[in-house]
Amino acid sequence: MMSHDGGQSRHTDWWTDARFGMFIHWGLYAIPARGEWIRRIEQYEDDVYRAYADEFDPVRYDPRAWAALAKRAGMKYAVMTTKHHDGFCLFDSKLTEFKATRTPAKRDLVAEYVEAFRDAGLKVGFYHSLIDWNHPDYPVDRVHPRENDEAAKARKRDFNRYLDYLHGQVRELLTNYGKIDVMWFDFSYDEMSGQTWRASELVRSVRELQPHVVINNRLGDRRKSIAEAMKYGDFHTPEQAIPAACCTDETGKRILWESCMTLNDHWGYARDDHDYKSPVQVVRMLVDCVSKGGNLLLNVGPTAKGEIPSESAERLDAVGRWMDANADSIYGCGAADLPKPDWGRFTRKGRTLYAHLFEKPMGPAALEGLRGKVRRARVLADGSEVGIDVPWNVPHDSPDAWLTLPGTRLPDPLDTVISLEMT
Repeated sequence: MMSHDGGQSRHTDWWTDARFGMFIHWGLYAIPARGEWIRRIEQYEDDVYRAYADEFDPVRYDPRAWAALAKRAGMKYAVMTTKHHDGFCLFDSKLTEFKATRTPAKRDLVAEYVEAFRDAGLKVGFYHSLIDWNHPDYPVDRVHPRENDEAAKARKRDFNRYLDYLHGQVRELLTNYGKIDVMWFDFSYDEMSGQTWRASELVRSVRELQPHVVINNRLGDRRKSIAEAMKYGDFHTPEQAIPAACCTDETGKRILWESCMTLNDHWGYARDDHDYKSPVQVVRMLVDCVSKGGNLLLNVGPTAKGEIPSESAERLDAVGRWMDANADSIYGCGAADLPKPDWGRFTRKGRTLYAHLFEKPMGPAALEGLRGKVRRARVLADGSEVGIDVPWNVPHDSPDAWLTLPGTRLPDPLDTVISLEMT
C-alpha cells in the first residue's frame, strides 16, 4: 500500500486510509449537562461532584445503536473516553471505586462499547486522561478544581504514586479488552509533559501490550514543540481547528495529523448548547482535512441516559448520505499537492484526482496547470460526464484545463465531487 506522506510506518496505514472517525465524550458531567470541564469551571467540592455517581444510570445506553450511527455516517473508527479529567472511569478498573460499575448502572460501559463497535466492523480506540482531579495524589495546579483551596494545595501528595495509578489503568485498558486500535492521551501542559508522565516508559508499555496500536502525541506538549511531542506518538492533534496546509514539524517534515472537532460548542453533553454545525460544514471540514493529508475525528456527547442527541444523529445521517455517493474521494485519499482552487478543494488517490466543488463558479471551473493532463471527468455520485473544454475567451496557450458544469446550481449543495482520471 502506498504511504500518504512517503514515510509512515505500516501500523498507521489503516488509520490514514480511514480518514473519518467518531469521538465520544461521556461521563458523569452529562448529568449537570454543562460540558465536560464543569468540575473545574464551577470548582465543585469533591463530595458534591462525586455524588453524581450515585445517580448515574444510563438506561438507554445502546452502543450498537451508536456503532450503527457511526457506520451510517461513513466513519471507520471510534475513540471513547475511558476516563476524563474528572477521574470517573467508564470501565471496571480494579484501581479505583470511582467507576461505572459502582454506580446504579453496574455495567462496564467500555466493554460494551468495544464489543459493539468491533462487531460493526469499526476500529476501536480509547481516550484516557493523563489528568485526574479525583486522585488524592494529583497536584493541585492551575487547571485543578481546587486551585483556590489553600488546604487542598497544602496537603502532601505523592506524584509517583499517581503515575503508578495512571500507568496501571492504561495496562488494564490494553490488557482486558482485546485488540485496541487507537490510544488517545489527553493532555500535557506547563511542566506536566513528556517525562513528567514517565512517557517513554508508558509508550514502551503500550507498544508491548498492543504492538499495532496508533498513539496520539499528547504525552508531549505539542504547543512547545511538535517534533518533541511526536517522539511519543504517531500523529499530531490540532483541536477545534483545521491547519492551513499539510502539517509539518519544525524541521519541515510532513507528519500524520488528525483534527478533533465538536458538532456544537462542547465535547461533553450540554443540554442548552444548540449551536450545531450543519451537514454542509461537516462535509467540508472532512474534505478540508483530507485535502491536507489529515483525518477528522468528529465528536458526539451522549446524554446522562446514554443517548446520542438527535441533533447530532440527524447531522451524521446527512453526512452519511453524502458519503454513500462520494466516499471514494475520502477513503485512502490525501493531499493533491496542487494550488487550492477558488471553488473548493482537491483530494487525490493514486492517479485519480477528485475536485470538490463547494461553490458554482461563474462559468467553467479552472483546473490550474492541468491542461492535457485530464483524460476524462465524471461526477462521482452518478458517473455522468463532465466536459473538459477550453472556453472561447481563454488564451490558446493557457496551461489550465476547464470543467464545464451547465446551469446555475451544483448537483450537490454539500459538495459536488468530480472524479478526474489523470494521464
